[in-house]
Amino acid sequence: MTHYLISFDDGAMSHIRDEDWPDVGKASHAVVQEAMDAGVWVLGGGVERQTATIVATDGTIAEGPDPAAKVAVGGFAVVDVATREEALAWAAKIAAACRCAQEVREIMPDADQEAWLRQTRR
Repeated sequence: MTHYLISFDDGAMSHIRDEDWPDVGKASHAVVQEAMDAGVWVLGGGVERQTATIVATDGTIAEGPDPAAKVAVGGFAVVDVATREEALAWAAKIAAACRCAQEVREIMPDADQEAWLRQTRR
């Protein structure tokens, strides 16, 4: 299995009217539950709108935004699926529920992490 990051930018859901948020919440929670029931859900959630704390390579800590960052993440999901097509299908469900486009990226495999995940999922 392969892990995929499904995400959207901060502000991607700003077009949603206040009265529609309960329906969006219900739909997104239903997709998450479906992914959990299917055994593909790893982790995910919305990211609080806040200033990021930037930790530099030398350990220096500064309040963001990071001048190198083009956009901030608004929300994400990590799924563990066999194919990119499956990841795209889950992204389509999330996009419909959240009413915004999703980006899909494969997470580079790491054999040590995969072994640990297999042990923790028993």
